[in-house]
Amino acid sequence: MKPRALFVGRTRYALPLPPGLARKWEAVGERIDYRVLGCAERAGEAGDERFELLQPVRPSRLDGVAFYARLPFRVRRSLRRTRPRAVFAESPQIGAAVVVGRALAGRPRAKLVVEVHGDWRYATRLYGSPARRLVSPLSDALSAWALRRADAVRALSPFTARLVEESTGRPAAGTFAAFTDLEAFTERPPLPLPGSASVLYVGSLEAAKGIETLAAAWRRLPDAHLVVVGRGSLAPVVEQLAVEHVGELAPEDVVARMDASTVLVVPSLTEGLGRVIIESFARGRGVVASSTGGIEDLVTDGVEGLLVPPGDPEALAAALARVLSDPALAERLGAAARARFEALGLTLESYADQLAALAA
Repeated sequence: MKPRALFVGRTRYALPLPPGLARKWEAVGERIDYRVLGCAERAGEAGDERFELLQPVRPSRLDGVAFYARLPFRVRRSLRRTRPRAVFAESPQIGAAVVVGRALAGRPRAKLVVEVHGDWRYATRLYGSPARRLVSPLSDALSAWALRRADAVRALSPFTARLVEESTGRPAAGTFAAFTDLEAFTERPPLPLPGSASVLYVGSLEAAKGIETLAAAWRRLPDAHLVVVGRGSLAPVVEQLAVEHVGELAPEDVVARMDASTVLVVPSLTEGLGRVIIESFARGRGVVASSTGGIEDLVTDGVEGLLVPPGDPEALAAALARVLSDPALAERLGAAARARFEALGLTLESYADQLAALAA
C-alpha cells in the first residue's frame, strides 16, 4: 500500500492546479496517498478532498502572523482526519508548528520530516518588512527546536545538508532538489546566443537575493541591457534603474526571456540551491552568481559561470562586463551549463521516489 502523508506549508494554491503543479502532484500521487495543508492564492479559493487551503487575512501584513497562529490547530485537525504515516513540513518554522499540532492531536507516531530549503536563520532577516527582524530570536529558537525533534530532515542541497548536520549533529535523511517544472525549459533545444548582449535576473526582489548589490553593480555598466523578472519589497530599488522590469511570468515566457539573454545574473547573499540556475542551464545559458550556499554546489567558477563574492557590486559588475564583452566566453559557459544540466538527471519520477522513501 502507498504510504499516507500530509504536506504542510505556506505555498499558495489556486485550484484547479496549473499544469506544472498538476504534474508534480500526479507523480507524487502515484507513490504516496497525499493530502496538502496550504494557503489559498486568493480569498474564497475553495479546496478539495486533497487540498485544505487556509484563507488569506487582510490587511496582508497580518497574514503571516495569522497563518502561524492558526497552523498548530489546523495541523491537529488534519492529523485526526487523515491519520498520515508521515508529515512533511516545508520549513523548520513550519516544523515547529507541526510539532505542537502533533502533540495536540495525540498522534506522536506520525513521522515528522522537516524540509530545509535554505539557511532558515535568514527567513526573518532578509525577506519582507524590516519588522520581521524583531522575531528573529524566536524564529531561530523554534527552528532549532523543530529540527532536533524531527524524525527525519530532508535537505535541498549539499550546502543545506551541512547546515542540518551542524545544527542537529545528525546527517540529513535525504538530499535532493525541490520540484522544478522543467517541461517548458526542455521541450525544445536551446537557441544560440542572441546577437545583442543582455543580462537576465529572475527571482524575488528581496534583500536575500542581493537586489541592492545588483543595483549598485548595474550603475557601473551604463551601456548594458538588463531585464528583471520578479516582485518583492525591493521593487522600488529596481524601478530607479534604467532597466526593463516585468512582474511574474509563466514558465514559457521565462524561457523566451532566457533565450533572448546572454547570461543569467544571480547576486544572492544566501541561497539554498538556486532553481533558476537549473532552468538557465537547461536553456544553455551560463551565470554570473555569488559564491554562496548551494550556488557553489551547482556552479564551478569559470566552467558554467563566473562566481563573485556576495555583496560585492564592483566584482559583480566586472564579471558581467567580462561576459558581455566576450561572446566566445559566453558561448563556452552556456555549453558547459547545458552539459551540467543533463548530468543532474532531474526527473519528476526520481523526486517522487525519494519523497516516498522518506514517507515510508
